Amino acid sequence: MRFVISQQQWLQQAEEEEEEEETTLPLAFCISEPVLGGDLGQSMDCCGALFFLCLLTLQGTAKGITGKEEVLGYMRRMEQQLKGRKPPSVDQVHNLEQKLLNATFNDDKLNLSTNNIHSLVFKLGCNFTGLSLSSAALEKVPQARARHAMHFPAELTRDACSTPVRPRELRLICIYFFTNSFFQDDKNSSLLNNYVLGAQLDQRRVKNLRDLVNISFWHNQSLAGYTLTCVFWKKGASKLRWGAWSPKGCHTEQPSPSQVLCRCNHLTYFAVLMACSPTSLPQQLSPAPVPAELLAPLQYISLVGCSVSVVASLLTMVLHLRARKPNDSTRRIHMNLQISVLLLNVTFLLSAMLAVPAGAACVALAAVLHYALLSCLTWMAIEGFNLYLLLGRVYNVYIHRYVLKLCTLGWGVPALLVLLVLAVKSSVYGLHTIPVSSSQENGTSFQNVSMCWVRSPSVHGVLVMGYSGFTTLFNLVVLAWALGVLRRLRLRTKGPGPQACRDTVTVLGLTVLLGTTWALAFFSFGVFLLPQLFLFSIFNSLYGFFFFLWFCSQKYRSEVEVKAEMEALSSS
Repeated sequence: MRFVISQQQWLQQAEEEEEEEETTLPLAFCISEPVLGGDLGQSMDCCGALFFLCLLTLQGTAKGITGKEEVLGYMRRMEQQLKGRKPPSVDQVHNLEQKLLNATFNDDKLNLSTNNIHSLVFKLGCNFTGLSLSSAALEKVPQARARHAMHFPAELTRDACSTPVRPRELRLICIYFFTNSFFQDDKNSSLLNNYVLGAQLDQRRVKNLRDLVNISFWHNQSLAGYTLTCVFWKKGASKLRWGAWSPKGCHTEQPSPSQVLCRCNHLTYFAVLMACSPTSLPQQLSPAPVPAELLAPLQYISLVGCSVSVVASLLTMVLHLRARKPNDSTRRIHMNLQISVLLLNVTFLLSAMLAVPAGAACVALAAVLHYALLSCLTWMAIEGFNLYLLLGRVYNVYIHRYVLKLCTLGWGVPALLVLLVLAVKSSVYGLHTIPVSSSQENGTSFQNVSMCWVRSPSVHGVLVMGYSGFTTLFNLVVLAWALGVLRRLRLRTKGPGPQACRDTVTVLGLTVLLGTTWALAFFSFGVFLLPQLFLFSIFNSLYGFFFFLWFCSQKYRSEVEVKAEMEALSSS
């Protein structure tokens, strides 16, 4: 008796058996019952049915298994969605976790990375003795990124291996997000480097570890002046978002000024919350962090402006030496101010180039920069005082060794103040960090830029902000008084007249150059921050250039007046 089954019957039976997850019976049945009698067509039907059945069997076995390229493609699609209008969803993170848990690979480790996501999968056993991961050892992580590291204790697999049936393999997945777009909370919290480092052991909840998990975050500059808190992502803790940041179960340590160590007793996604410390606000010219998108244009304006001012200051001094009047004390005051401006611009340009974490060069440059600023502000006040003498004491302005006394004041007093600060505490000068807030996909984080400058809040408040505020206020008072004098002069002459108008323009131009634009430093808050940053950078970086233009106009005016007098004498 021979038993022959058609291909259609095989397929129908295979589908039924697949639903019941019993695919071995038809295969054994077909093999155990050979086709007799030489019916070739029926034999081919049986072989075809066997082929389709094997194919269905392989598909059923491969169900739920994810390939390496599929996981990498999914990570890339997650990144592409960051550029769109639709915000990322929690399902994307969960799907990535499942794909990594089901991924197939031959080695003990799987390493996949894109621009903003880095995924690792490790095969662990019950003989697990611990694992240390460092971004420096991961070849696929760009070296330009800030460093990070994680250490997992041997206790990690304790609960999983203490069951009666010990698992043959455990999977540890680590997902590093270099963007906080997937972890937005209600407060729009700022994260260090925008890093979120996560870990998960199979589908298990690992918690209450006695040997803590260590997560290290580094930054490229000092984190002094910030309040740092290690947190983990708590799912379901927010009504508006899919989670919120919580510090529970994590301990924050700071082994070095640029490193944060988080010690946590569970596995999940970790980050470091950042906030400006209230005690650090006096160190900054502005209590509000500088937006990161404005950093490049502001640096470009400062670089170009200071470079132009350096050239303009040199040209001004050359013109002064060629046409200097020996007994003209006013021009000597102008040149001393121009020298202080030149010194300030040069040291400012060098302060960013020599901004190293430690070194006597940065300390010395910071002290010289502070001295140049104080000298410049002092000579601005001297210009205001000299203007008062010229307009208020027209017939009695002679002072014995007037310029020498002013030089002692303009150069000596700032030097005395800086030397006094160095003698009391030299660490006042050094590497100074400026907070920069960066927005990335609706998230905000803080980064630092550095320069060699004053580090002490008290010294900065008194000898920078206070000193500049005093000189600016003094020059503003002189400006108001000078305008009043010129107004009375115009009324006395019964008309503005060309001479009175020229005097008004001269006083306004001179007083602006005397430092009234430094008053913009006190408007760096709220809605004034953005225009203040650009106006302050433009006016004060181009100070030497504006002074050069004013000097040329005064020189041209003097030559015209001399020429007019010579023509009047020759005609008479």
